[in-house]
Amino acid sequence: MDVQKESFTSLAVFENLESEVRSYIRSFPTIFHKAKDYRLWDGNGRQFIDFFSGAGALNYGHNHPRFKKKLIDYISSDGITHSLDMATTAKEKFLRRFDEVILKPRGLDYKIMFPGPTGTNAVESALKLARKATGRNTVLHFTNAFHGMTLGSLSISGNRFKRNSAGVPLGNSASMPYDNYLGENTDTAAYIRQYLEDCGSGLSLPAAVIVETVQGEGGVNVASFEWLRKIEQICRKNGIVLIVDDVQMGCGRTGPFFSFEPAGIQPDMVCLSKSISGYGLPMSLTLIRRELDVWEPGEHNGTFRGHNLAFITATEALSYWENDDFSKEIIAKGNKVHRFLAQLVDRYPELQATVRGRGFIQGIECGVDGMAEKICQTAFEQGLLLETSGPNNEVMKLLPPLIIDEKGLFTGLEMLAESIREVTHSHCLTVSI
Repeated sequence: MDVQKESFTSLAVFENLESEVRSYIRSFPTIFHKAKDYRLWDGNGRQFIDFFSGAGALNYGHNHPRFKKKLIDYISSDGITHSLDMATTAKEKFLRRFDEVILKPRGLDYKIMFPGPTGTNAVESALKLARKATGRNTVLHFTNAFHGMTLGSLSISGNRFKRNSAGVPLGNSASMPYDNYLGENTDTAAYIRQYLEDCGSGLSLPAAVIVETVQGEGGVNVASFEWLRKIEQICRKNGIVLIVDDVQMGCGRTGPFFSFEPAGIQPDMVCLSKSISGYGLPMSLTLIRRELDVWEPGEHNGTFRGHNLAFITATEALSYWENDDFSKEIIAKGNKVHRFLAQLVDRYPELQATVRGRGFIQGIECGVDGMAEKICQTAFEQGLLLETSGPNNEVMKLLPPLIIDEKGLFTGLEMLAESIREVTHSHCLTVSI
């Protein structure tokens, strides 16, 4: 075997040299070599349909041609790559475009902070600023929440396995039940309101409440719009900063650009990352209600806040949001996926499954231990990238690129159906979207 071919077929170098912490390589055990739109190829030329999208960082697919051209032109012209938080033409164009296309049409008056290149950077900055602005310490978070892997973000996450990785006590936070966590007949917003209003509850007035409108890593748990409005009302009444973590659900994943738009709420802060760059390049934003922007210069900083290559592709990606056509297309495709999954669940009762999701984030919760993981493993063997989520990896989570066409979408769904058939040893079925 020649050296080049061996590099494409053997994972030995990763096993020998890369840390045991590596994760997705275990779910997708091949060496990827090329990607375009909604497809990837490994070094042996095998094709995969991507229902993973870089954990939501590739909403516009791989190597979008318009974004790539802008990026190549910028690099070829010796444009600035690294700039900390200095002013550059690339940042100026992004700021102007984001304000014109996203903020002003939605009546949002946010200051834009570049906290660092990752989602957890955005979350950490929001937590710090909420505490500084209010003078209070506690942050309320929700069961099954996930906000990142740095210490502040872990302190407000629900997953026990990830929290335990901190190695130190995680404090200054309090966990509250998410919508429907205690069953459909229990209003958890009323539960939270009671805790805050009762002087004997043992809960001090928090600085902030941080919430995901759809909990992606937590198992595709969807909060109702009514519940989100109640949470906003609680925050307004008590002077609590409302933070929406839109790192995975923003940039159109649920249909609108911001996942909270249909609920009619206006958070005090919004955390964005993953697909905000449009190209999979590291970038994050913290959007801050103007009167809460009480930072001192340099009080929160970082070396890679000024990733200008990401500004270039992020600016071009905003062309999708000049009107609501793209949003309508996402919702329509999401409805088709939901119907397809509902038919699968009906035809395979042995899954003991339910369908959940909103827009183009959909999932199947399996009631049989290990079933979701086995189906996702089989899907990979079929040529479909699909991940699990939830505290026990019980949910198959579908995150196709928002730009995927009908052919690619249906082909991927057929692969999922075949994987379920193979795992459950059931009869072949025919479903349609």
